[in-house]
Amino acid sequence: MRDRIETIIREVEEFSAKTKENAEEFRLKYLSRKGKISELFDEFKTISSEQKKDVGQLLNRLKVSAQEKLDRFKGDGSEGETSSGEDLTLPAPDWKGSRHPISIVRKNILDIFGRLGFTVEEGPEIEDDWHNFTALNFPEEHPARDMQDTFFIGKDIALRTHTSSVQIRILEKTQPPVRIMMPGRVYRNEAVSARAHCFFHQVEGLYVDKGVSFADLKQTLLYFAQEMFGSETKIRLRPSYFPFTEPSAEMDISCTICGGKGCNVCKHSGWVEILGCGMVDPAVLKNCKIDPEVYSGFAFGMGIERITMLKYGVNDLRLFSENDVRFLSQFESEI
Repeated sequence: MRDRIETIIREVEEFSAKTKENAEEFRLKYLSRKGKISELFDEFKTISSEQKKDVGQLLNRLKVSAQEKLDRFKGDGSEGETSSGEDLTLPAPDWKGSRHPISIVRKNILDIFGRLGFTVEEGPEIEDDWHNFTALNFPEEHPARDMQDTFFIGKDIALRTHTSSVQIRILEKTQPPVRIMMPGRVYRNEAVSARAHCFFHQVEGLYVDKGVSFADLKQTLLYFAQEMFGSETKIRLRPSYFPFTEPSAEMDISCTICGGKGCNVCKHSGWVEILGCGMVDPAVLKNCKIDPEVYSGFAFGMGIERITMLKYGVNDLRLFSENDVRFLSQFESEI
């Protein structure tokens, strides 16, 4: 009997299932109630007591080996097949990697402003109250300080809500002229939806020097819009409010989908908002020990996801953070 068990052990080890039918054949042949292993257990009852210990161990080894083999099949019909029929024992597919669309657009933005002399600066994602709020002229009662907008992790410590905090860090240690871009991830305590997320990416620009005017800001942003979206792109600036700029504006571009004629994307207005901007508030310059009587400057900020959605026609913000290969593979040609 021992020889028969060892023979079946070898059979089980050598058995290979290429299809679901093969796996079922294996189960019936070895592990079913009428299979070879069940027959051996029936015969095991008749052997002498002296043999039962050694033969029993060998028989249990056979049963465990067969069951593990069947478990590897998982009912798929193959040791290396998935339920979709893909044979995992074969070499991996020749997947071609690609850059994330957010990374692609981030680089495009920085390259455009780089041609205008802007350099890149980065800062910490965990910020103190001074750099994230107070130095940027946010009054104590400003809504952005409320828990529903900001992820606080201490009394005066929070995940940064914008990359404007980097402006303060640079101006505190650098005398004008300053011409910088500040990209990075920011956090807002918002419900996740197709148009909003609790984290996203921003890039902000800052230019401080003698004699900087609103006209300089407008021409800089027009250059960016036409480089990013095409030479026919138009811009418009609408009055707005931000604590750290005065005057402030929001900038729209002519809709890239309908060419300004009106569609669902632009809500039939022909315009799509892409960023906020304005002249640096003198109070912000004073907080950084820069004389606003001598220097002036402009600042602007945009969400990289918003630019990416417009550039590629993406209609759901959540796609950027779900790591869906089907979505990401569309950007292989953008490497």
